[in-house]
Amino acid sequence: MTGAAVYLLLGLSLLLATVLPQVTRRIALSPPMVLVGLGMLFGLLPLADSASLEPQDHRELITHVTEFTVLVSLMGVGLAIDRELDLRSWRSWCTWSPVWRLLLVTMPLTILGTALLGWWVAGLAPAVALLLGAVLAPTDPVLASDVQVGEPLTEDIDDPEDEERPEEDDDIRFSLTAEAGLNDGLAFPFVHLALLLLAGGFAFADGIAWVGWYVLGKIALGVVVGLVVGWLLGRQAFRARSDTLRLADRGEPLLALAALLASYGAAELVGGYGFLAVFVCAMRLRASERGHAYQRAMHGVVERLERLMTLLVLLVLGMAMTQGLLEHLDRRGVAVALALVLVVRPVTAWLALSLWARDEHKDGGLDRGEAVAVAFFGVRGVGSLFYLAYAASHEHLPDEPWLWSTVAFTVIVSVLLHGVTATPAMARIDERRGRAGTKG
Repeated sequence: MTGAAVYLLLGLSLLLATVLPQVTRRIALSPPMVLVGLGMLFGLLPLADSASLEPQDHRELITHVTEFTVLVSLMGVGLAIDRELDLRSWRSWCTWSPVWRLLLVTMPLTILGTALLGWWVAGLAPAVALLLGAVLAPTDPVLASDVQVGEPLTEDIDDPEDEERPEEDDDIRFSLTAEAGLNDGLAFPFVHLALLLLAGGFAFADGIAWVGWYVLGKIALGVVVGLVVGWLLGRQAFRARSDTLRLADRGEPLLALAALLASYGAAELVGGYGFLAVFVCAMRLRASERGHAYQRAMHGVVERLERLMTLLVLLVLGMAMTQGLLEHLDRRGVAVALALVLVVRPVTAWLALSLWARDEHKDGGLDRGEAVAVAFFGVRGVGSLFYLAYAASHEHLPDEPWLWSTVAFTVIVSVLLHGVTATPAMARIDERRGRAGTKG
């Protein structure tokens, strides 16, 4: 493909990505669906035949591109969440009840259920089946914008008494957003466990070391680094003694990208989970001064960068689909993908949200319809592609071509199914909420 053709296609795609969110806002068609379809059309062009799109040929590139895309999205959702998490307040912890349930119950059960499907239905080795479960378990902060919170609410343009702000009291969007922000980092321990099993020689002592380091140690380091970096940058942006260093007053929104890179790099250097550090950093930065317009400015920069990265990933994914990415997909892969999206995630999430649930009239409580919505909209996306590329870059994977085809097909199924249903479902829920009133 010539350079001029690449520039033309990227320019037209970027223009389309710019107008899609507005055009598709009230119809059952999501921007990711359109971008994947556009990528498939590009892949059918004769010019596309000159480039290899085999995932096995570009593991490192896929890892870094999808990694950065997820990082940008994590910073965006962290800055957008308005619900405070006060570590000293039990009531604050309770308002996050659906999130803890999704993380502590749904995610492990999803990994287990998908691994069992991979072993029983697809005939994968136990370690490979576990890797498949870990790769597909986390929900995605990149492709789930239709069911997530919007821009951060700020006092300068938002009336605190305004009832037309569904995001603030919307437990559905909040739960899905916070879940996607946290479980992208919490999937790492299970990916590492699968890699350790694939390497062989996994004994009881290795299991203890895995729990102590990969589960507890690296999670703790990621959280601590995120809190420290977020606190330091928030203090500097909003409360620095020097006017020159008080970036919030100057309106310089690139601090969000500095926070992203600093928190991720610092966490990785000390051995913590960088994904978790970025999300925690974003939330701590958001908590530094919730009502300031600077929060919206930072979120705007991150959102635009996220849109660009998503455009790139989805276009290439669509092109790869018409260039042989799904060549190794078979009935086993189709069964695993459909079972995960239609059965495993909805059932495990509904059980986690429904048993001994918090009062639906309080923040953090979901009624039956809201629990069904949260359970259903577990979007799979770029994070799954990253984890598979990461694993393939660190260890030889049996059945790797099949894994790529199955994971890509699962992402496409999620993009189509959730993209078609998100707009009408959320519109109906918002309408019902408007008639019933907000929670107290």
